[in-house]
Amino acid sequence: MIKYKLLIEYDGTDYCGWQRQSQPNSIQGIIEHAIKKFCGNIVTVQGAGRTDSGVHASGQVAHVNLEREYDIKRIEQAINFYLKDEKISILKVTKVDKDFDARFSALKRYYRYKIINRNSPLTYDLNKYCHVVTPLNLEIMEQAVKSFIGQHDFTTFRSSNCQSPSPVKNIDKIIVKKNCDEIYIDFVAKSFLQTQVRSMMGCIIKVGAGSWNSYKISELINAKDRSQCAKLAPPCGLYLTRVDYLE
Repeated sequence: MIKYKLLIEYDGTDYCGWQRQSQPNSIQGIIEHAIKKFCGNIVTVQGAGRTDSGVHASGQVAHVNLEREYDIKRIEQAINFYLKDEKISILKVTKVDKDFDARFSALKRYYRYKIINRNSPLTYDLNKYCHVVTPLNLEIMEQAVKSFIGQHDFTTFRSSNCQSPSPVKNIDKIIVKKNCDEIYIDFVAKSFLQTQVRSMMGCIIKVGAGSWNSYKISELINAKDRSQCAKLAPPCGLYLTRVDYLE
């Protein structure tokens, strides 16, 4: 078996998420089917992040084992040929060591949440940004996100379906930026709980809109109570942008 790393981009709007499920339109399943068409192998494509339905990626990473060695450009072109009717693209293929694992070898994962903060409806940015009509206070949002940084028990921000053995995670960095009516919030950590970023973003938006004060975030972390979390922020604003590895 020869192992290959795939760098993947997708628009998650019309898919049930990364992970193969009973539905036929998972991103993982569609890529696996494209590889089978290319080389005849029935494969499992293991992703670095199990993005939810409607979540996008510009830097998803996965690995796959093939029965024989191929030119990496041929693999890239062949998979993309069979993905031509999908909003999924293989950006790069790399041959890797047999010990490489897209999920467990990852050192850092980077997510970006994108907001357009304006009154008027979205047109070509529909399903690519979270649309917030209420004016958001960037300064208060920047203050609030500081409470998330570091190691915490994130039970309040964890999906009830999360399979992680522990709710404790370490957030390395959160950066809030603004460009006209666009707001970007970047999250960096080794790993995240299921729906953790969207849960945190739901709370950050409430703080920015003035519904909660900036100290509310610390209270929610200490509560360790999922029922106190804000409503999940929409998946359309979330992007998996990068995954770091030792090499």
